[in-house]
Amino acid sequence: MVTTDKRFAVLIDADNISDRYIKTILDEMAGEGEVTYKRIYGDWTKPALAPWKKVLLEYSVTPIQQYSYTTGKNATDSAMIIDAMDILYSGNVEGFCLVTSDSDFTRLASRLRESGMLVVGMGEKKTPKAFTTACNKFKYLDILAGAKAPSKSEKAKAERAEKAAAAKAEKEKAEKEKAAKAAKAEKAEKAAKTTKIKTVKVLSKVKEEPPVKEELPKDELPPADIHEEIPEEEEAITPLESIRKSLINILREDSDEDGWVSTSDLGNKLLKRYSDFDVRNYGYTKLTPFLKSLKGFEMKSVRNENSSVKQVYLREEPEVDYRG
Repeated sequence: MVTTDKRFAVLIDADNISDRYIKTILDEMAGEGEVTYKRIYGDWTKPALAPWKKVLLEYSVTPIQQYSYTTGKNATDSAMIIDAMDILYSGNVEGFCLVTSDSDFTRLASRLRESGMLVVGMGEKKTPKAFTTACNKFKYLDILAGAKAPSKSEKAKAERAEKAAAAKAEKEKAEKEKAAKAAKAEKAEKAAKTTKIKTVKVLSKVKEEPPVKEELPKDELPPADIHEEIPEEEEAITPLESIRKSLINILREDSDEDGWVSTSDLGNKLLKRYSDFDVRNYGYTKLTPFLKSLKGFEMKSVRNENSSVKQVYLREEPEVDYRG
């Protein structure tokens, strides 16, 4: 039996993705095609990756060991990139799923697309925009997983980490205060010695007037705020207003004489414009209810003569002529 499904290689960066997303990852890819490679990369000698070991056998994911030879260098990224290129040249797949929240894989996604691969990205909402737009599609795992409550072990681990961070911050604060007091005392002692020496020297001299501070003209004063402007963080999910504007543009470019475009075509064109477009990001499970929720459009359903399937169309609400 010959299958027409696209074959995918799923490559997971264990350093940046939680094990609780594994079912969501594979369920989503089951809807995209056939998963032929399932690999996960990390240094499995680290205790932090222990939760992953429990699910690898259950979901038949192959762990790839990569030791961290040098502190501060991410060897896992390099191993994953090399494997991706090996799989690409093998010719055994038509697409890749890169599961990571790390922007270091942006160039890899672009390179795979240049070779005609369909690239599906998955990560959390913290994923940089550069990586999400480099993929054909991008899915936010924390949204798809429904933001499940953390397990008891995860919660305890988070609490321990929070307490350790608070203790470290308190210790650093105390050390800074101690250093500041010592510096202040030393400065006061030096000032006292300097004052004593000067007093002895000027006893027989007329006290000089303090120098007058020269004021700059108002037009030469330095600006009150010379701090660089910090850019605002980009929104993780494409704003609804951007989706709405794109819908209007698509309708005006591709509609028939009466302004109608099929919703299936609209969905495909939106995905091409926004790689992270998914109605589940906005609280809907289907495209039609999502489009109905947007103001300024009207919808109609047309039943196919040869079947019971209905085709749904969308257009801008026509302007009402109140004249006459």
